[in-house]
Amino acid sequence: MAKIVGGLASSHIPSIGGAIAKGIQQDPYWKPFFDGFPPIHEWLSQVKPDVAVVFYNDHGLNFFLDKMPTFAVGAAAQYNNADEGWGIPTLPPFKGAPDLSWHIINELVEKEFDVVTCQEMLVDHAFTLPLKLFWPDDVCPVLTVPICINTVQFPLPSAKRCYNLGKAVGDAIRSWDSNLKVAVLGTGGLSHQLDGERAGHINKAFDLEFMESLKKNPEWATQFSIHELVEKTGTQGVELVMWLAMRGALGANVTPVHENYHIPISNTATGVMALATTE
Repeated sequence: MAKIVGGLASSHIPSIGGAIAKGIQQDPYWKPFFDGFPPIHEWLSQVKPDVAVVFYNDHGLNFFLDKMPTFAVGAAAQYNNADEGWGIPTLPPFKGAPDLSWHIINELVEKEFDVVTCQEMLVDHAFTLPLKLFWPDDVCPVLTVPICINTVQFPLPSAKRCYNLGKAVGDAIRSWDSNLKVAVLGTGGLSHQLDGERAGHINKAFDLEFMESLKKNPEWATQFSIHELVEKTGTQGVELVMWLAMRGALGANVTPVHENYHIPISNTATGVMALATTE
């Protein structure tokens, strides 16, 4: 059966992609963020995952305010990058893993998650940028399965629902008849609000407690309603539910590999984390 080797989480601010494109990762503004990745690159070179299952949020490419599924799973042979144009330049298509996608879809429906199935799916910075950060080669070396979570149009799924989605996805991966190794990604966050009266809101204390909880008490954040999370982390800070879904997929026990937290980039608290699964 397939094996989950660990989980990865990262912020996906478009301007990070712009920094990569301009080659300014070592500039003082950017260096504290990019310094978080070399230890994770080293770990990935050791565990060598074959597939990345990515929890992310769509920014209007596939879904908009008039049509917004709670959860959607890509089941395509490849995913084309069609980003907004103010981050990383357009990247080559990402190869899909449709056999795994359909296995996950079937297993989720069996567990009463009513997901939208996408046999064609465009991907934006929320998907492409973390993959570029973790695998900086010209062509992404892993197969991919995108799983989109609505963090844009209310009503949003609760933190608990997203965590349970992750658990169901993890069970599906571990029951997949394959010898491939899988990494699970959660992208977005951390605390930030880009508009309104609270524009610029960052909650460092909550972010750090949240990151710490993912190591030993991953259900900690599920005590909060979505409205409470918006209050604590900002309107866009609720993207942390993708991190929760990632952690749910990993199972009970994990070993921290590396983590980094830096503020601010584009009025956003940035975080990166790698967790290895423990048999």
